[in-house]
Amino acid sequence: MSDLKVGLAGLGTVGAGVLRMLARQEAEIAARTGRRIKVVAVAARDRAKDRGVDLSQVAWFDDPVALAREGEIDVFVELMGGEGDPAKAAVAAALDAGRSVVTANKALLARCGVELARRAEATGAALLFEAAVAGGIPVVKTLREAMEGNRLFRVSGILNGTCNYILTRMADEKLSFAVCLSEAQRLGYAEADPTFDIDGYDTAHKLALLTSLAFGTKVDAEAIYVEGIRQLTLEDLEAADDLGYKVKLLGVAVRTDAGIEQRVHPTMVPKHWPLAQVSGVTNAVALDGDAVDLTLVGPGAGGDATASAVVADLAEVARGARPFAFGMPADLLLPAERAPMQRHEGGYYIRLAVLNRPGTAAIIAGRMADQHISLESIVQRRPVGLKAEPETANVILITYATTEEAVRRAIAAIEAEGVVASLPQVIRIEKD
Repeated sequence: MSDLKVGLAGLGTVGAGVLRMLARQEAEIAARTGRRIKVVAVAARDRAKDRGVDLSQVAWFDDPVALAREGEIDVFVELMGGEGDPAKAAVAAALDAGRSVVTANKALLARCGVELARRAEATGAALLFEAAVAGGIPVVKTLREAMEGNRLFRVSGILNGTCNYILTRMADEKLSFAVCLSEAQRLGYAEADPTFDIDGYDTAHKLALLTSLAFGTKVDAEAIYVEGIRQLTLEDLEAADDLGYKVKLLGVAVRTDAGIEQRVHPTMVPKHWPLAQVSGVTNAVALDGDAVDLTLVGPGAGGDATASAVVADLAEVARGARPFAFGMPADLLLPAERAPMQRHEGGYYIRLAVLNRPGTAAIIAGRMADQHISLESIVQRRPVGLKAEPETANVILITYATTEEAVRRAIAAIEAEGVVASLPQVIRIEKD
C-alpha cells in the first residue's frame, strides 16, 4: 500500500483538526481508499506554537509557495485563506507542478476559480474544495456528481453560521442585533471585525461557487446582489413571526428567462419550510431540480466540520479521482447571463416609519398604486404600552408579487412626499 504524501499550509483550527482526524482515522481511510494518507510537510508562521498535535516527523517550510513547488508531496492542502498571495501563488504553483490541491479558500476560488481550474486540467491535477462551501455539508460533491440527471433551476441556502446564529437569537430571545452580535463574538462565532459575515460577502463567495456547479457558468462573484443583516431590527423579526415567517440571510441563485439571478439578502421564508427551521450556526442548502428537490443540513463552520470536508477530498485524491473542479471542463463553462436585480419578482415586506398626520395612509396607497403594486395587507404598529399619540407610526406593507424596480420607485415617491421619518426597511418574501 503506497502513501499519499500531503503538504499542508496553514495550521490553525482547521489545519490542526485535519492532522488529528487523519491520525485517528488512518486505518479506516487506508482500507477505503487503498492508500495511506500521510502529512509529510507543513508551512506555518510560528514553529514554536503548541497546536496539540505531534509535528516532530514532518518537514517545515517557512514559505508555503516553496512547499507547494518543491516539497516531496503528492497533494497540497491550502488552509491559509485570502484571495491573494501567498494562497494564490501556492495553489497555482502546486497545480502547475501537477500536484492536486485541496482548499477551503472560498474567497480565492470566487475570484480565481476558473483560472485555477484551467491550471489543474492542464497538468491532470485535481482541484477540490468541499470545505469552501457549507463546511461539513457535502454539497459540492452532491452538485458535481449526484445531480447530473437533473436540470436545476434554483439553489438557495443558509451559508453563514454567524448570521444565522444572530438571527436565531434575536427571534427566539427578543434581543437586539447589537447584543446578539456581541455574544457571537464572545463565543467565537464572529470575528472582531464581523463585516465579511454580517454584510453578506462570505455568503456571496459561497453562492458564486454553488452557481457555477449548479448551472455550468463561470464563477462570477461580481454578478451577485449583496445585502447584509446589520439593518434588521427586532421589530422586523417580530412582525415576520406574526405573519408566519422566519427571517434568514439567504444566498439564492435561480434560472430565469432573463438569465441567472444571484442574490444575497435577508429573506422572509414560511415557517414550515425546511430552511426556516434551521437554527443557530447550522447551515442548509436547498437544491431544486426538475426531477428531485433536496435539502442538505449540517454544520457549516468550525474546525471539525471543515476538517471533515478536507479529509473527504483527500480521500478522493487517494482513490485517484480527478473530477473537473466545477463539474465540466473550464473552457465549457459559460458566462452567466446576469439577471438584473431590478427585475426580481416576488412579495415584499416594507416597514415605513411615517409622520402621524392625516392623509399619510392615502399617500402611501396612492404611490403604491402608481407603480401597479397590489397590497396584501397594510398594518400600523405602535409600541406596546404607549398611551400618548406618537409623532410617528410604523406602517407595515405586505405586497403581492411585484418587481424590485416597482418597489424602489414607490418608496422613493413616498419619501418625496415628506411623510417618512427614517430609512425604510425592505425585506423580500419567498412564498410557496
